[in-house]
Amino acid sequence: MNIKSIDLNLLVYLDVLLRTRNVTRAAESLGISQPAMSNGLRRLRTLFSDPLLVRTSDGMSPTERAEQLQPLVREIVASVEKAVEPDKGFDASNSERVFRISVSDYSESTLLPHLLRRIRSEAPNITLDILTPSDVSFEDVERGNVDLVINRFDALPQSFHQRTIWTDDFSCLISHNNPIRRDFSLENYLEASHVWVSKTGMGIGVGVEPGASEQLGWVDDALSKLGEKRRIRVFTRHYHSAMQLAELRDLIITLPTKAAKLMKDDPAVIILPPPFDIPKIELKMAWSPLLQANPAHRWLRRLFSEVAHDLL
Repeated sequence: MNIKSIDLNLLVYLDVLLRTRNVTRAAESLGISQPAMSNGLRRLRTLFSDPLLVRTSDGMSPTERAEQLQPLVREIVASVEKAVEPDKGFDASNSERVFRISVSDYSESTLLPHLLRRIRSEAPNITLDILTPSDVSFEDVERGNVDLVINRFDALPQSFHQRTIWTDDFSCLISHNNPIRRDFSLENYLEASHVWVSKTGMGIGVGVEPGASEQLGWVDDALSKLGEKRRIRVFTRHYHSAMQLAELRDLIITLPTKAAKLMKDDPAVIILPPPFDIPKIELKMAWSPLLQANPAHRWLRRLFSEVAHDLL
């Protein structure tokens, strides 16, 4: 039998006929005329080479072949109905979904605590699986194995969807006892010892070359354009570690302002503007095109955007 020649409407007719066992009631159920349903039954008998329904003293009774077909036809029709029914959306309040999100240490510190408060309020049964950038590859995201990646990206595959969460400028953290606070000039900045902190993109990190300023990111690129270079004594990918190092008397940590402000209530450190211009950074979220239309994913992206907007 060539499946291309089968009218799927006939399976709908058969499903209703086998449930009602009455041509008139079946026609009424589908909103068609009784002659149209009778014609459908004739076509079904030809298709299956079987009477399917036979008139008896108890009314229309299914043949053995019809009884075999009934659960199969019901399953087929139900599957088609499910495939074409309108999307009912995402019920966050009752969902037990697990979202896997890759975040940098910077965004984990500045954004996630606020997001979690919203989730605990609106979707208490949802679980977040937080991954580091080193845990995730572009392929993981492209296949939809990771729901979102949130970071600063030098480049992303063209197939990825992306949205800017916010832009941030830079600040410097130093110890309250650091004498440089009295004259925070570019000259003194360059003479001091520095902590480098950054983790962009995705994938396994590698060691940095202190002399390769073009690989060190925004701060060192800005200095390079001035023909200058700072003295980096510590390289770290963890913002919290870097911020704790600010309490040491002789170190300067230059980092995004939203991260620096996490230390604003610590009397051991002070926050100062850099003594030179550094371009703003752009924090983005990116996701697979496979998840673009997913209702749960749309809810999550909207929540991130709303939380970020409230923090601006």
